[in-house]
Amino acid sequence: MENNLLSTINNPSDLRKLSENQLPQLAKELREFIIDIISQKEGHLGASLGVIELTIALHYVFNTPEDLLIWDVGHQAYGHKILTERKSLFHTNRDLNGISGFPKRSESIYDSFGVGHSSTSISAALGMAMASLLKNETEKQHIAVIGDASIASGMAFEGLNHAGVTNANLLVILNDNAIGIDPSVGALKNYLTSVKEGRNPKQNNIIKSLNFDYSGPIDGHDLPKLLSELRRLQNVKGPKFLHIITTKGKGLQLAEEDQVKYHAPGKFEAKTGKIHPKNEEGLPPKFQDVFGHTLVTLAKENSRIVGITPAMPSGSSMKYMMEALPERAFDVGIAEQHAVTLSAGMATQGMIVFCNIYSTFLQRAYDQVIHDVALQNLPVIFCLDRAGLVGEDGATHHGVFDIAYLSCIPNLIIAAPLNEIELRNMMYTAQLGLHQPIAIRYPRGRGEIIDWQQPFEKIEIGKARVLKKGSKIAFLSTGTIGTNVTKAILLCKQPEAVGHFHFPFIKPLDHTTLETICKEYEKIITIEDGSIIGGFGSHINHYVLEKKYAITVVNLGIPDTFIEQGSVPELQHICQIDVTNITNQINLLL
Repeated sequence: MENNLLSTINNPSDLRKLSENQLPQLAKELREFIIDIISQKEGHLGASLGVIELTIALHYVFNTPEDLLIWDVGHQAYGHKILTERKSLFHTNRDLNGISGFPKRSESIYDSFGVGHSSTSISAALGMAMASLLKNETEKQHIAVIGDASIASGMAFEGLNHAGVTNANLLVILNDNAIGIDPSVGALKNYLTSVKEGRNPKQNNIIKSLNFDYSGPIDGHDLPKLLSELRRLQNVKGPKFLHIITTKGKGLQLAEEDQVKYHAPGKFEAKTGKIHPKNEEGLPPKFQDVFGHTLVTLAKENSRIVGITPAMPSGSSMKYMMEALPERAFDVGIAEQHAVTLSAGMATQGMIVFCNIYSTFLQRAYDQVIHDVALQNLPVIFCLDRAGLVGEDGATHHGVFDIAYLSCIPNLIIAAPLNEIELRNMMYTAQLGLHQPIAIRYPRGRGEIIDWQQPFEKIEIGKARVLKKGSKIAFLSTGTIGTNVTKAILLCKQPEAVGHFHFPFIKPLDHTTLETICKEYEKIITIEDGSIIGGFGSHINHYVLEKKYAITVVNLGIPDTFIEQGSVPELQHICQIDVTNITNQINLLL
C-alpha cells in the first residue's frame, strides 16, 4: 500500500517504533513523497533524494532533537523536514508564509542551526559540542552532515582543524557524491576519489592526521551498514568522521543521470522524471545569460580577460566561457574568499578579471574585497548575480545588502544597470581600462528586452540618465527596479508631474544631475531593490542634507527586516516596491 508506513510517522519517535527491516520500504515511500510534491511545486530535488537512507538512519539511531543534527547548506534536508513534524506542511515548501526551503531554527526544534550558505556545519556543531562539555552533558551527540563540495571550503577546514585538538563529542559525516550544484572541483575532490577507489594507503589520510576517528568509505544507501556504523560511533568519544558515498538524485533515473539539471529541475513528471519543457522562444534573456554570452564575446576580442566563479558556473552562466575558452575560465569551488583574492592576484599582473559571485555570497568575502582589492585599488570587475530579491530561496539568498555593504568602501565603483543592454555596455566599459575596482549588480531572472545584443557603447562612469521629465516629483531609481517606476508613472493621477531619473552608478553619484533635480522639483522619491538603511536612498539623503536643500525626500526599498521566501512579485508587494505601491506613493505625494 502506497505511503503505508510514512502515513504513520509524524516525528522521529514514531520512526523509532518501526523494525529495521521496514526502513527500506519507508525510504522508498519518502522518496516518492518528495518526488510527487517537488514535481508539481519545484524546489531542490537531487540532494534530498541522495540522503534518504542517511536521514532515516540518523533519526532512527540518534535521539533527535535532544541529540543535535546539522545539515550543511540544507539543500538535502527535505526528508529531514518530512520526518520531523512537517509532512503535512511540506506542500507549502518555499511558498510565502509556508515552510522554508532550508533548515531554520524558528521553524522547528529539530532544526538545530539555520543554514543556507555552505560550510558552516562543522563549526556550529563543534560550538554546540563544546558547550555540552562545559555543561557536563557528556551523553549528548552532535552531528554535522557536510557534502564533498562544501568540505573543500576554508571555513570547514577551520572547523576540522580546531575540532581535532578538542575532546568534543562531534560526529562529522561526509556525504560524498562528487557534486555540489555543479561537479566538485579541486585537489581535495581528487583525493576523495582516490580514497573511494582504494588507491590511498591507510596511513595517508588527511582526516586521521587531524586527530579524527575516521571510518569509511561506506555505501550511504545501505541501511543495515549505516545503522550498524552509526551505533558504533555513538559509543566512540571525541571527534569522529564517517565517510559515506551516495548518489545525488538516487531513485529517479533521470536525476541520477543528469545531476546538475536535477539539482533544482523546476516542474517535472513524477513517474518518469521528464522535465516539462518551458517554451522560452521569443522570451527576453535571463540576466545571467546576458552576462555569460557577453563575457565570451569580450574575451574572444581580448586575450587578457579571465573569468572566475566560486562553484556556480551553471547558475552564473560562466559555463559559456568555460566551454568556449576553458583555459581562461576558472571554477574555484565553494571558496568566495579565495575567488576574490585570486582575482586580485591576477589583476596585479595585468589580467582583466571578471569575478562573478552571487550578491548574497560576496558577503562571505568582505575582508578580501576591502583589503585585497579596494585598498590596493586593483581593477577587478565584480559581477554580482542575484542582486535584489531572489524569491523562493528566501532570507538566506536575497541579495539586498550589497549596495549598503559596498558603498562605504573607498575606490569601489558600484553600478546597477536598468536593463540587459546597459549590463552589456557596463561590462564592455569596465574592460576598456578602468583603474579601480567596480561591482555591477543585476537581478535573478529575465529582463524585458528581446533584441538585447546591440553594438557595444561606452558608458560615462558616474552619469545619471533622464528617462522622463516632470514638474513636481522627481523619481530616482537605480537598477532594474526602475522598470516598475516607468510602469507606475503611467498609472498615476498626473503622469506629467513626475520626472524619472535612472542612476546607473550609485557610486560615484552624479552630483550635477542631483543639483538640478533639487532646484527644479518639489519632492524626491528614491527606490532600490536593496536595504533602505545604507542604500542608494541614504546617499541621496546625505547629499540633500549636506547641501541644505529644502526638499522632501521619500525612500523606498527593502525595510530593516529579513524578508522570507515567496515569489518576487509577492515580496516586492510586501516591501512596497511593486507597481501598485509605487503608484500609490506617487499619488499620495501629488
